[in-house]
Amino acid sequence: MQGNELAYQIYSPGSVLGLFSNALKLNATVNLIYLKGRYAFGGGKAYGSYYYDNLFSESDNISIGIRISALLRSKIENNDVYTLRGYIEKSIKNSSVELRFVVDEIIQQEERAISEEELLRYELIQKKLEKGSKDLETMIRDKILKDEQIRVANIYGNNAIVQRDFAEGLDVSQKYFSVSDYTCNITSSTSIAARIKEIALSEYDIIALVRGGGDRQSMEAFNDIQLSELFIGLDAVTVTAIGHTVDETLLDKLADKRFHLPHDYGAGLHAVVEKLSHEKSNSRALLIDEVKKDVTKQFAEQVGTLEKQLKKKNEEFTEAQKTFKEQSENQAKAFTDQLKVRNEEVEKLKKDLSEKHGEQVKTLTEQLSKRTEEFQKFQETSARQLQETQKNFAEQQKQRQEEMDSYTKEIMLLHDKNMQSAINEKTASLKAGMESLQQENARLITEIENSKTDYVKIIMAAVVALILGFVAAKMI
Repeated sequence: MQGNELAYQIYSPGSVLGLFSNALKLNATVNLIYLKGRYAFGGGKAYGSYYYDNLFSESDNISIGIRISALLRSKIENNDVYTLRGYIEKSIKNSSVELRFVVDEIIQQEERAISEEELLRYELIQKKLEKGSKDLETMIRDKILKDEQIRVANIYGNNAIVQRDFAEGLDVSQKYFSVSDYTCNITSSTSIAARIKEIALSEYDIIALVRGGGDRQSMEAFNDIQLSELFIGLDAVTVTAIGHTVDETLLDKLADKRFHLPHDYGAGLHAVVEKLSHEKSNSRALLIDEVKKDVTKQFAEQVGTLEKQLKKKNEEFTEAQKTFKEQSENQAKAFTDQLKVRNEEVEKLKKDLSEKHGEQVKTLTEQLSKRTEEFQKFQETSARQLQETQKNFAEQQKQRQEEMDSYTKEIMLLHDKNMQSAINEKTASLKAGMESLQQENARLITEIENSKTDYVKIIMAAVVALILGFVAAKMI
């Protein structure tokens, strides 16, 4: 059996990883090298007096792990660009070999250029400072003193489970608050903004962004410029409790009140209520004195501010009066000079106009006399022509009337002749018809006498004779 023993080497998984780890003998792993990139803090905790952070490339988001001593890290500013000297170390983790850069010395810190986005963030912070922060404690105090519930809108992630942490922190003070929970994609600035716009219409006293933490990249939504502008424009007291204690986001800086964790947020509201309850139980007069003190302090600050503003306005007004006086004097002088020049021009113009006016009047008078003589001659000629025209017209009218009378007489004679001819013609025709009828009647009478028994023919003949007689009578 000993002759059948295996002739090849058998390794364990750990042995293989160790062999490959020790086999990576590169110059970068055994010599000091220089790395340049944007430094980003890690978890914020030291392990064995070393911090574990990241160094990102300036042109992209590729990073390498950093191990740095607490002393050197104290000289590092987060998100600034550094040139570091150190060496690469290898470690085995989860069946893989990881590389980490161990910092030995900080060579150079590059001056950080201010981007347009950073300028916008700075402007938003300045705008918030000018506008001022709403005091959470004062608002809660006023609501409870008025015996009104504080309306709270909490915005969570879609699958968040930190609502219980907030409720535990709020504890027995829940009776003073009416809390409404809203959800959205908490890593999307667009989704958060849409939810805030919806909530803003309901006039809540507190609007809070609440989450339980997360990686660094998921916090970028809380640095969005448009979301921040919407956030500082809310009428309600704004609160953040987004669970990231290392870095402070832009919304944290702009919020009226910032809490690190959801539980801290609830506990903070509870602490305000407890403080107010304790003050009320000790002495209502003390509360009144404190309110008076706050009001007096605010009034004194406002008076001081108004006095400064009034002093500044008085100085500006004095300067404006001085400037106005100088401008008025300059304008008066300029106006006087211009008036003098205009008067000289007017006198000269009057003189020129007087001379020209005399000549023009003389010329116009001569032209008017000439036109008057021509008009009189024209009137005389027109009167003579009018008389001749009227005389000719009267003669022509008389001649036309005589011709019309002559034509009328001729037409009447012709009409009488035509009527007489028509009557004679018609009378002759009727006479011929009468003679024909008389002959027919004589014939019929003869036939009647010849045939006395043919009564039908007699009747018909009589009817025909009557009709013809009637027609003849009508025609006559």
